[in-house]
Amino acid sequence: MTERVAATPGLYPLPDWAKETLSDLKGHQKGDLLSGDESEAIVEQYDEVRAEYVDDQLDAGLDRVVEGQGRWDDMIAHPLTVHDSVETGGIVRYYDNNNFYRDPRVVDDLDFSGDVARELESATDLIDGAAPLAATLPGPYSLAELATDEHYGDEAAFQAAIAEFLAGEVEAFPAHETLFLLEPSLVTSPPAEGEESAATDAIATVADATDADVVVQTFYGALGEKLYAHLVDEAGADALGLDLVAGDRDDTVYNVQEFGSTDSLALGLVDGQNTLVEEPETIAERVEWFESQIPAEGFDRTYLTPNTELFYLPANKYRAKLNALTAATEVLE
Repeated sequence: MTERVAATPGLYPLPDWAKETLSDLKGHQKGDLLSGDESEAIVEQYDEVRAEYVDDQLDAGLDRVVEGQGRWDDMIAHPLTVHDSVETGGIVRYYDNNNFYRDPRVVDDLDFSGDVARELESATDLIDGAAPLAATLPGPYSLAELATDEHYGDEAAFQAAIAEFLAGEVEAFPAHETLFLLEPSLVTSPPAEGEESAATDAIATVADATDADVVVQTFYGALGEKLYAHLVDEAGADALGLDLVAGDRDDTVYNVQEFGSTDSLALGLVDGQNTLVEEPETIAERVEWFESQIPAEGFDRTYLTPNTELFYLPANKYRAKLNALTAATEVLE
């Protein structure tokens, strides 16, 4: 029988109470973003934000609890933008929305940082055994795509270095049940034909660094057929995250029908960029519709997730969507 798991990859919206305080502490310009050496006052604010995120998830009854990534100025570049071997360039529009990130320009070897591990240690203390921890990192393909290489001098070497860096970070993580690797660029800027294996090798390098379930979470639409097949066969993931909110969801279903799937799947079922809160019954129907299209006995585990990060939403809407995901698992019982 398939296990249903309500979870999110993280990156939640800042609570309203924190926005003005943090804006005053950090500055009001787009250049005044996190650098990794924030003041004690800023650290204390983010500690309070993290505690609220954990409480929100425990109150909602999620099956996995994430740190929430309140400190992250965007959902991909953060592990590089706070790294000593990275200089930050101009502000770049982030994918297809009105959010921005600072161009991380890698200028030296990417050695161990430990920034994300420290966040997760703090989250573990807050969770205190009440639920399993889920960790979140950018996937190596997307992180390499969004960064600028001014050190390694070769695209393949740069992608491999990013993967090794992320794997080293994962090895320092506290105990976690699931690792979400965020890979939106696999959809928006996929590798050229013939270069798919380089991307999947990079993902496998990170996946091999943990004993947790690894979910390669894709956003913004369906994967290309050939790339999808490579990911199933080569990425070492326990689950692929598939966007079922996007209009090309039929292409996603076709990929699974034609090329099979990982043992588990993560289904993007609620719209992370729309304030309309889906009814639990609607979410459950989407799961049942998808599974009815697949000629298989079922999956080891189905993660019920948003189709994108929830940081786009007002805080009250993100909380409502957490509750809806949990309630949908109960509808499916």
